[in-house]
Amino acid sequence: MWDAAPVRTPAPQPPPKIWKGYTLNPFQIEAAAALEAGRNVLLAAPTGAGKTLVAEYAIERAVQSGRRAIYTSPIKALSNQKFRDFKADGQRVGLMTGDLTLDADAPIVIMTTEIFRNAVFEDPERFHDTDFVIFDEVHFVDDKDRGTVWEESLIFAPPHVRFVCLSATIANLQEFGAWIRSVREQELAIIEHTKRPVPLAHRLFHPDAGVFQLAQRQRAIAFHERAAQRDGRHGQRIGRRERERSRWGDKRERGQNRRIRIGPRPYVQLLDEIVHRGLLPALYFCFSRKECEIKAERSMGRRLLDRAERQRMQGEFDEICARFELDPAADPGLHGILGRALQGVGYHHAGMLPIHKEVVERLFTSGLLKLLFTTETFALGINMPARTAVFDLLRKFDGVQMDYMKSRDYLQMAGRAGRQGLDKSGLVIAILEDEDLLEAPLSRYHSGKVEPITSRFNLSYSTVLNLYDRLGGKGLLDAYDKSFAAFQAQKGTAAARQKRRNAARAALLARVQILRDAGYLGDEGLLPRGKLAQRVNGYEIQATELLWSGVLDKMDLHQLACTFTALIHEERRRGAEPRAHRKTQGPLMHEATEAVRRFVAIELLQGVEQTIKEPDWGIGPAVDAWSRGASIDDLERLAHSDAGDVVRTLRMAIQMMRQVRQAVGPKEQLGARLEEAIVAINRDVVDAKRQFELG
Repeated sequence: MWDAAPVRTPAPQPPPKIWKGYTLNPFQIEAAAALEAGRNVLLAAPTGAGKTLVAEYAIERAVQSGRRAIYTSPIKALSNQKFRDFKADGQRVGLMTGDLTLDADAPIVIMTTEIFRNAVFEDPERFHDTDFVIFDEVHFVDDKDRGTVWEESLIFAPPHVRFVCLSATIANLQEFGAWIRSVREQELAIIEHTKRPVPLAHRLFHPDAGVFQLAQRQRAIAFHERAAQRDGRHGQRIGRRERERSRWGDKRERGQNRRIRIGPRPYVQLLDEIVHRGLLPALYFCFSRKECEIKAERSMGRRLLDRAERQRMQGEFDEICARFELDPAADPGLHGILGRALQGVGYHHAGMLPIHKEVVERLFTSGLLKLLFTTETFALGINMPARTAVFDLLRKFDGVQMDYMKSRDYLQMAGRAGRQGLDKSGLVIAILEDEDLLEAPLSRYHSGKVEPITSRFNLSYSTVLNLYDRLGGKGLLDAYDKSFAAFQAQKGTAAARQKRRNAARAALLARVQILRDAGYLGDEGLLPRGKLAQRVNGYEIQATELLWSGVLDKMDLHQLACTFTALIHEERRRGAEPRAHRKTQGPLMHEATEAVRRFVAIELLQGVEQTIKEPDWGIGPAVDAWSRGASIDDLERLAHSDAGDVVRTLRMAIQMMRQVRQAVGPKEQLGARLEEAIVAINRDVVDAKRQFELG
């Protein structure tokens, strides 16, 4: 079926106890033995425990036998770092992240999981000589938006391919492993290691009680109640931190009946103590980009570096700027990074320009950046540990309301505390609001117990088209039966199980019917619309509707850039009315929107609540100006969004235009104009390939 070359599996060898200069610990030896025996491996262990060594062992084994290995990660930054790591080790390695493709035929290829899944559907034969696929952070199968990608990859990858799945600690590891066994041919070794290389010491902080341990919670509550009675303002006024957040515009549920505290803000008190006790460097996690920036600016007076360290910091900064060909004098953002860094302070969040984030990350790894205010995205990337991790809040916005974060999220961030070889333990401190003293699930966080992962299996239109093309209608329905969702649904009575199965199949059939009604599927298989959509990954329906309507043929390069960006762009707002800066749609904008609404109308007739996204033209003026040569400052000002968000959207639009150009053919007039649009916007800070190659 897969036209796979015969797998030349070398005779099993006893795993070494020392490999590449590392003395392997028992769980690594167990994993290596499983790989030697021809098994798949599911390995769960804390951050920094040495999971990556198992992946590298599998990769070396594949390459030495003349075959290939693929390393997937959930985020591009991690993929880029892995590429550099293997390159530094003298390996021939390729990279495929959507932003850029380098040496895709190398024996080792690093890619995002989405690209692997797409390749499995589009060209499975390309994996005929692939021995191993590494799934780093496989617990992302629980991710609401992207988790289905991991499931689809495990189900539909060619049968001869073996998987090494690396995961954070999860509660239902055995259940997840049992499902993998049900969809892969080879036996699976399930290995769990719970010991952290650097143990964590969890502490709590409340301004009325200072720093305390969980066992002292009742004592802290007593201190707080006495302080409230002493102040005489209990139950009357909102707290200072909440008033500040209100001014910053966060749409949060805000607790009432809080006292206005006199004196230093709670986080200032805590940071004073951390600095005094020599517990730097510290990562301070906030759940608001604005809070990161404000707290960093307010910490500028701390002067955490001595004269010699300031000189070294200046040297590090100058070296980074020279490498990336940056000019701080012409870049206010870069100048600000240096000003904060010379005090030992910085901030990092997804709204920053990618190149600015890279500068901050490199300064942090130098050890000279002592206090970094950051959002949770920092904990998902490259391993950059600190002595101490601080939580500004234990609640965050979950898409609907403010709620206490999952234990897995807490431990992902807390796990950045503690540096191997430097610290006996990593210190984790959570700042508590008044109600947290009574309500926060502190025992769950401190115990290390995490939630089970849950299937997010949700076949996209693109996946439905690919599976229908390969397997037909019956095979498509069988696909659900192989999913982790179906596996988890096998609980309860036979009637309950059948009811869940019928509901899932009905939803899938409804999706097929929508594609039939819209002209993508026919009795004999894919129709021309469907074949076109099959070649686009992400916003495939919108792109197809625009192409089929003919509106793209009427557009110049600037309008094309605006249109593809509008398909992706969504303003970062929660329930707000449309911004006043949105201008009236022009005739081509209106025609493009109506083309997409044709499909939306069919979805609504089938009772679909979450319809495909319509174009959001709010970013149009910014993209038009950028395509005509505007500066990054103009781009950010006109977009009314953080520069990092705009750059990320532009990069995604470039990927999409490349796919559409390939689908229509470069010799067509539209294909040529798409290439012109790509060139017009893929410059300066948007050019991911240039940034990567300079670094």
